[in-house]
Amino acid sequence: MEALFYIAPLLIIAIVSLGAAAVIRRSRQVNSAWSSGLTAQARCLRTYTTTSGGGDTMVSTTLHHVYEFTTYQGGTVRFEERNGPGTILEGDIVTVYYAADHPERATAHAPARGKLAAGAGCALAFFGVIVVFCLGFMLVAHEMFRVGGDLP
Repeated sequence: MEALFYIAPLLIIAIVSLGAAAVIRRSRQVNSAWSSGLTAQARCLRTYTTTSGGGDTMVSTTLHHVYEFTTYQGGTVRFEERNGPGTILEGDIVTVYYAADHPERATAHAPARGKLAAGAGCALAFFGVIVVFCLGFMLVAHEMFRVGGDLP
């Protein structure tokens, strides 16, 4: 029974750590695309939405765009991006930013480093609070089991 009070928080910490790594990775990819100085004109091939939740939980809708562009080296790249502006429709031409070594990680979001840092920072702070809570929970559980008491 004691193991449950250690395994569950450790599992949550592992999942949160994966989420934090994903946030950091995507932030670095977008920043790299913006910093490269390479841009291209891309056509929006498709827009669609996905929904999640329902039942007893809040429904969340995410807007997706599929873009295609030609790199300065002549290669054609198609990529999908989430959370783009709702004003971009199929057939629209937009400017995309990409890094020469990974054009498939392009972004159609206009450079906004402060917004990117704030979003990533808030997500990481949220993840940090969850980790601290889990560690605190494990510490309290450890102390309760060490002194022979029961958890409330």
